[in-house]
Amino acid sequence: MRVYNFSAGPAAIPLEVLEQAQAELCDWQGSGMSVLEVSHRGKDFVACSAHAEELLRSLLGVPDNYRVLFLQGGATGQFAAVPMNLTAPGETIALLNTGQWSGKALKAAQAQGLQVQVAADEAASNYTTVPSPGSFTIDPAARYLHYTPNETIGGVEFGYIPDPGTAPLVADFSSSILSAPLEVSRFGLIYAGAQKNMGPAGLTLVLVRDDLLDQARPETPDVFNYTKMAASDSMLNTPPTFGIYLLGLTLEWIQRQDGLEAIAARNQAKADALYGAIDTSDLYHNPVALDARSRMNVVFTLSDPELTGAFVSEATAAGLTGLKGHRSVGGIRASIYNAMELAGVEALVEFMAAFEAEHC
Repeated sequence: MRVYNFSAGPAAIPLEVLEQAQAELCDWQGSGMSVLEVSHRGKDFVACSAHAEELLRSLLGVPDNYRVLFLQGGATGQFAAVPMNLTAPGETIALLNTGQWSGKALKAAQAQGLQVQVAADEAASNYTTVPSPGSFTIDPAARYLHYTPNETIGGVEFGYIPDPGTAPLVADFSSSILSAPLEVSRFGLIYAGAQKNMGPAGLTLVLVRDDLLDQARPETPDVFNYTKMAASDSMLNTPPTFGIYLLGLTLEWIQRQDGLEAIAARNQAKADALYGAIDTSDLYHNPVALDARSRMNVVFTLSDPELTGAFVSEATAAGLTGLKGHRSVGGIRASIYNAMELAGVEALVEFMAAFEAEHC
């Protein structure tokens, strides 16, 4: 039986995508092999990768002066790769600190010998807010401004694109890429792990503007060197072939949903339904500021914390899995990425009401 998977990642993949992959697994495109077995340099897989890039460019409106890279190492790898490609030791970058993931990017930049200007730090709210537009200034010497549009652990999301001044804007879109239309041209660099909205863990997407290439430090490993990976169409080494294949299937699925405008409307409807249930309850509480609530990761606590374990176990028994909050903050977290159906959110809302009626 398929459950409703609310895990933060690896996360749910659309059932249609899984079924297509299942049907093609033993014999992909008449090759007599699975896509896991074919050569990444063969014409069939090269075409598969090119097709995924073409779909991604179309759906996101990626301008021609951006390179699309299919890498490995996840967002954590990019925490180090971005400064290695865009800075020299001792230079300054700016960063907006809104939670644990932006905090990890901060530490990785410092480890690369950079001076980090924390232009805004939401520690005073326990990272339940984002800085207001125009409330921060960027050091003119900053090589780029980094931010995390959506913090999966705290359930915090920017409702706007920050103004980086004259610096390029760099963003970790791991948990919100493809959840809504995006003005890619406002960014110098976007990176994202695939395991939320794009496919399986193991694939990392990087979109980098051409003018930011050819700046990598000499010691940058080739597999993290954007210029070298762009020159080889991301095939300098063996790429995450199954991840690229599933990305293509997922992008085709998004097309069948009528594109990112329709996906965004559905995601908003799911979030509205879940936050509505929380806000009208005496048992559940969401700590995030109203203008910073995530559409992807809805966090909440119970007024009686002793009931949290029972909530998770009873929800799991009811086919609602992955709801335990991150170990660092506790509580409940429902991740409602693209693949989560509205029916799944409705089932969770019904369970929440029944649980409250029984225990309160």
